[in-house]
Amino acid sequence: MVSSKFEDQGQLQLVDPDDMEEEEDCFESIDKLISQGINAGDVKKLQDAGIYTCNGLMMHTKKSLTGIKGLSEAKVDKICEAADKIVSMGYVTGSDLLQKRKQIVKITTGSQALDELLGGGIETAALTEAFGEFRSGKTQLAHTLCVSTQLPISMHGGNGKVAYIDTEGTFRPDRIVPIAERFGMDAGAVLDNIIYARAYTYEHQYNLLLGLAAKMAEEPFRLLILDSVIALFRVDFTGRGELAERQQKLAQMLSRITKIAEEFNVAVYMTNQVIADPGGGVFITDPKKPAGGHVLAHASTVRMMLRKGKGEQRVAKIIDAPNLAEAEAIFQITPGGVTDAKD
Repeated sequence: MVSSKFEDQGQLQLVDPDDMEEEEDCFESIDKLISQGINAGDVKKLQDAGIYTCNGLMMHTKKSLTGIKGLSEAKVDKICEAADKIVSMGYVTGSDLLQKRKQIVKITTGSQALDELLGGGIETAALTEAFGEFRSGKTQLAHTLCVSTQLPISMHGGNGKVAYIDTEGTFRPDRIVPIAERFGMDAGAVLDNIIYARAYTYEHQYNLLLGLAAKMAEEPFRLLILDSVIALFRVDFTGRGELAERQQKLAQMLSRITKIAEEFNVAVYMTNQVIADPGGGVFITDPKKPAGGHVLAHASTVRMMLRKGKGEQRVAKIIDAPNLAEAEAIFQITPGGVTDAKD
């Protein structure tokens, strides 16, 4: 039996609609452009291109918008002008930003020690990257987050659904069942609130991200998982000759992920692989570094390294974060998912 502060809660109602009503929408629907005099047909063209909110529209360049079939430069200028009236994308004061950050939700990892390391949990509107060798706990944490995200906010959950993009074929729905039971949740309902896609190429992965906007504009999602973010890029681009193109495509995808996180106030949890670092130096016993280079390093809000400890214990270390100190936490992998390490 897993020792946890979440036990004995009884069956929980998932994604409570009352809680969702209390939360203000963090985005303005693209349909509001019609009230600003924009043709409904042009709004449909934007939706077909994966743009479902005015916030998302303002994150696109005019060059990319004129690339949408049927939208001329004059139409794009008019659309952007209308969106600007609905969504303010200019300067705000630090006080306003502090107020806005109260909408941020911190989702529990299942381990109190790991939550404390992360400043309360996995944060929405941010990209959290976990890198490490195989069996370091990256995917196990992903499975635990699939369940904990659906807990009510009062229980340090996200009260929302989960989107899971799997590039390595490691998602196991049967693994969700004991984790859901540990949290006192109905496993069937938990699985129904997870949407899953297996990606086979980097282009497929990018298209799956484009298709998410339609779902997130309609339903209360709170977490996007990419396991792993880099695997397909390492397969589809080979050798130094294709490295520049790979990094450019990776940057475009990471930009898209960042926009999803901020547009819909969802947490993003990405796993990353490690590569040998020949320049690590003779004094480092096991020189390894995360894949993806500087492009991925700059895109991640929180960068966390996971490594094996003794037995089922794992060690997490904050490598980079804007508001967290470099520190370590020990957690444990159990049948019920990630939990605090036992002494």
